[in-house]
Amino acid sequence: MGRVRAILVLTLVYLALTANLEWLNVLMGVLVGTAVTFLLPGAGQVYMPWRQWPAAIWAFIRYSLMLMWDLLVSGIQVARIVLSPQLSIQPGIVAIPSETHSDLATALSAHAITLTPGELVVEIDENGVMYTHCLNATQATAVIADAQATRRNLLEKIFP
Repeated sequence: MGRVRAILVLTLVYLALTANLEWLNVLMGVLVGTAVTFLLPGAGQVYMPWRQWPAAIWAFIRYSLMLMWDLLVSGIQVARIVLSPQLSIQPGIVAIPSETHSDLATALSAHAITLTPGELVVEIDENGVMYTHCLNATQATAVIADAQATRRNLLEKIFP
């Protein structure tokens, strides 16, 4: 039953990415989903009961929207810094505790931080602390704890 769920989810992701609901494309999505579950070890093992899926899907939507908003805002901030006649940056390394329960959640959190312009995770230590280079370290320390707490809560709902 876990493999069927994984194939269904992978098919839905495939259809969302291709934005094409023709029957041949749906068939291709099922074939790709089936191939992935057979080629990747553990891909068919979904440990989430069906009743938790709506909350996980809603958390995924919120996480995606938060990531897009962060990309937009930080992109504007970096553009403003680059186009400014004065270079008003205070670069530095900031330690961000991930406080997640899984390596996957820590990796996705680091990925989200690195995607945003002006920030780059340079190292994750064995305790899950992400050392992040920021263009404006003083501004980042004020905002980063709240953003990481929100990311952590959403990722724990997506990957319980």
